[in-house]
Amino acid sequence: MKEIAMANKPSIVKGTRDFSPAEMSKRNYIFNTIKEVYALYGYQQIETPSLETLQTLMGKYGEEGDKLLFKVLNSGDFLNKVSDEELQERNVLKLASKICEKGLRYDLTVPFARYVVMHHDEIQFPFKRYQIQPVWRADRPQKGRYREFYQCDADVVGSDSLLNEVELMQIVDEVFTRFGVRVLLKINNRKILTGIAEVIGAADKIVDITVAIDKLDKIGLEGVNQELANAGIDADAIEKLQPIISLQGTNEEKLKTIGEVLKDSEIGLKGVEEVSYILKVLKSVGLHHEIELDLTLARGLNYYTGAIFEVKALDVEIGSITGGGRYDNLTGIFGKPGLSGVGISFGADRIYDVLHALNLYPKETIGGTQLLFINFGDQETAYCLPLVNEARRQGVCTELFPDAVKMKKQMSYANAHEIPYVALAGENEMKENKITLKDMRSGEQKLLSKDDLIPFLLAQQ
Repeated sequence: MKEIAMANKPSIVKGTRDFSPAEMSKRNYIFNTIKEVYALYGYQQIETPSLETLQTLMGKYGEEGDKLLFKVLNSGDFLNKVSDEELQERNVLKLASKICEKGLRYDLTVPFARYVVMHHDEIQFPFKRYQIQPVWRADRPQKGRYREFYQCDADVVGSDSLLNEVELMQIVDEVFTRFGVRVLLKINNRKILTGIAEVIGAADKIVDITVAIDKLDKIGLEGVNQELANAGIDADAIEKLQPIISLQGTNEEKLKTIGEVLKDSEIGLKGVEEVSYILKVLKSVGLHHEIELDLTLARGLNYYTGAIFEVKALDVEIGSITGGGRYDNLTGIFGKPGLSGVGISFGADRIYDVLHALNLYPKETIGGTQLLFINFGDQETAYCLPLVNEARRQGVCTELFPDAVKMKKQMSYANAHEIPYVALAGENEMKENKITLKDMRSGEQKLLSKDDLIPFLLAQQ
């Protein structure tokens, strides 16, 4: 019997997590704060299904991304279209195309592009949407990397205006101000990076250059130079890159220098002009946090075509906690080209870790029940129930212990759930039409009239 019990011990899939009530309170604080700020700027919420057709998902994330898609077996007899010869061949990709038509979404961007194309005639452009949902990747789980995690995306599509970029930076600034986290906002532009590749004579190597310099923080200048050399970029071009990668000074000084370097690159100068405009407008509206032009910021995704953003926490060693940028052709992958967009994504899991490390969760976020009525029996319960209902009507989170068990057990329940107040009504209180209220933090007790109980608690909030 013992062996059977051991064999049936439940577990969860590697790379996934359970969240306790306390953890959910903190996560909801993060999601609700982000939602409130998105709504403040006119973004509207949508949701898309967890499952998408593989036709929608495949080929959108590159070869590596395709390998990380969770594919879902067809319902019923999923082998009915597969011959014995095909089974014996063991060609995984060929088999998957016959036995799997669906997959779990890998991100929120491709489903959003599919949504825009399918609902194009109903949407009023520019379309400002936000989406907070889980995504799945068949990645190797490690610290900070999960197979199931949430993304908190906001995008504007159908507008080329740089005021959208300005607004997204204001959203980022406002969210982290509300969290009380000190951050550095970083900005660059893919057109500047393209211009740099042009002027050093390596225009065809733009992807290799951006991928390499995006790793500057992780592998240092020597590591970046080695990666550039490994990508086939000649020593002369690498030499010309050095002063650009190491550029110092104010945003204005950097823009002036890079403008001179890119004077013969039309696309490069366009990027300088765009960043200058965004920084100028942000300066006029005022931000709580510093924004810095960082020419080494490249962002890994190749579909960015304009401004790119990244946010770093200043008081915790952790990677990027928000990122995003401008892309010119979101819906082109589904045959509807020419729809420009710009978006950001908050890293909820990393923000959770930052708030935890800095102890920045508000007390009311963690708390749940504020008042517990002790259960002494049927008569006492009948006496307390109208007060329980009235407390809830007045917005006081209230419980009545369901069982008339020993008081020690009921008090232990209050302590375990960090309930700040316990209400007791025994024979004496009922005679006097009163309630004894115990403050579980100080141990102090007060005898209150039934009418005074709820006003007293509301005054403590």
